[in-house]
Amino acid sequence: MSQTFHLRLATDTIVEDAKQLGVTVKELNNISVIVSADIINQPTLYLQLTYQIALPTQSLIDQLNWPTWQSKQVGFADYLWEATCLECFVASHLSHKDAFDNSVAPYVEINASPDGRYALYQFDSYRSPATLPPTPLSQTDRQTRACIDWQESSGLSLTPTTAKMPTQEAGKLSHHPLIISKPIHSEPSHSERSHFKRSFSVPLTQLVNKQHSMYGTVIEHIHPCVILLFGKTALYFAARHASPPDFHNRQYWSKFEL
Repeated sequence: MSQTFHLRLATDTIVEDAKQLGVTVKELNNISVIVSADIINQPTLYLQLTYQIALPTQSLIDQLNWPTWQSKQVGFADYLWEATCLECFVASHLSHKDAFDNSVAPYVEINASPDGRYALYQFDSYRSPATLPPTPLSQTDRQTRACIDWQESSGLSLTPTTAKMPTQEAGKLSHHPLIISKPIHSEPSHSERSHFKRSFSVPLTQLVNKQHSMYGTVIEHIHPCVILLFGKTALYFAARHASPPDFHNRQYWSKFEL
């Protein structure tokens, strides 16, 4: 079972963004960002998030800041949201009286750069603690920082111009993702140039009543989102947006239905 999110571009500054990038508003609206969430068991439970991005024009492809995958980059890093960043927020259920109050209830923020860096943060309530960088999320031992596993799977392109990956065991996880080299004299197709994809997983704990917990936080709401940096222009994508865009605003998050 998979939960799919079709992310939309925040439109507060879309006219100015289009001018800065030398494209039309329609072309910006035609950027496709799809995120799928799956529960897998290999052999323990993981939440797997797969981000697929398609750009409609060569101009946008040329301007996108999509950092090259580097296995040596895999590890914790702060301030990833200042560039192209894959993000996801998860939280427990809000009571009825708190449904429109962002000042209560803890949540987790996941950041992942296409180059392999990542960060997981713990918030006690809306953007609190307010320190920058935010407080890193710890594993259950309270000492080790929480981490993600970059996902290897058949057809997953770790760079936008890679060859097809050899068949891998479905759902296989690794801390050292497979890097595919582009064949000599092989020209990437337009589809390979315009499509970008990353997938990673986070460990889960199975609770009663088919609930799942991520490092102690029960997942009842989820909010996958993406920041794409084109030159110096950042575009923000989410299933639903506050105005101005604010990924932390839980009024716009989705119910976790896995």
